[in-house]
Amino acid sequence: MTIQDLDRVIEMAWEDRTPFEAILMQFGLRESQVIDLMRKELKRSSFNRWRKRVNSGVSQKHLHKRSDEIDRFKCSRQRNITHNKISKR
Repeated sequence: MTIQDLDRVIEMAWEDRTPFEAILMQFGLRESQVIDLMRKELKRSSFNRWRKRVNSGVSQKHLHKRSDEIDRFKCSRQRNITHNKISKR
């Protein structure tokens, strides 16, 4: 995994609306692997804060916990992302 891929996985893991299934689809990492990666790459306090947020009711990291109203992985105002690369204008 390149440094850019690693940064993107961490970014996606922090995003509340990006489910673990999206990370699995793009990078082939299961939830447990993402947790291990976050544990390894983040400071202890940052990891604890992330885990607390993922397990709270605020995060939508699990598809089965998501509202049926959410039908996309990203904000509608976010630039288009194709195969994990930002599209050029």
